Amino acid sequence: MGNKNKLQRFAENLTFSNLFQYRYEEVIKGFPLKGRWKQDFFKNDHPLILELGCGKGEYTVGMACQNPEKNFIGVDIKGARMWRGLKTAQEKKLKNVAFVRTRIELSEHYFGTREVDGIWITFPDPQIKAKKERKRLTSPRFLERYARFLKPEAIIHLKTDALLLYDYTREVIEEGGHILLEANEDIYGSNINNEITQIQTFYEKKWLEYGTKIRYLAFQLNPEFFQKND
Repeated sequence: MGNKNKLQRFAENLTFSNLFQYRYEEVIKGFPLKGRWKQDFFKNDHPLILELGCGKGEYTVGMACQNPEKNFIGVDIKGARMWRGLKTAQEKKLKNVAFVRTRIELSEHYFGTREVDGIWITFPDPQIKAKKERKRLTSPRFLERYARFLKPEAIIHLKTDALLLYDYTREVIEEGGHILLEANEDIYGSNINNEITQIQTFYEKKWLEYGTKIRYLAFQLNPEFFQKND
């Protein structure tokens, strides 16, 4: 994407009422919707689902279309990519969609205790080098962050083409005493016909063209994680 297109998208992003992007100093002082997304923004009491590392927001928008009784927020740092999800949500006149432009590490400053009902992590960077393990979005470090705003019964969904990340996450689940709900090493080789396969991201379509297997995990956090935040 050329710099001109990026600048155009950044400019248009400023016109979307469902995009929230704050400077670090502002977020630390207190994000006004933290703990109040349902009451003050969505104006309902529907479940709140996050797509972390949302990219173009395919899952955020796709699930919002399929589930009007739920609220969805895409979180990513890439504003130019996020523009696509914002544009599609506007074109479809979706009222149950929002986007937050920030680093995933700062998510806990945007969402309050027990505010979020579920997480989707779709095709994140697997951070192949061992020294970058802490940056994996399913590392213990990140799971502890999620526990600060997730409900205890919330489900974390991971879709990835990376066997390394899939195996790593299974180890994290086992070693952390988390609750594994589903593990599938080839979702398109299984008889699955729901949002797991019906909604595809840009990268997912790309990997499928190469015949790459797409893997899926669903799990809940160890209840002890939440006791630390009570």
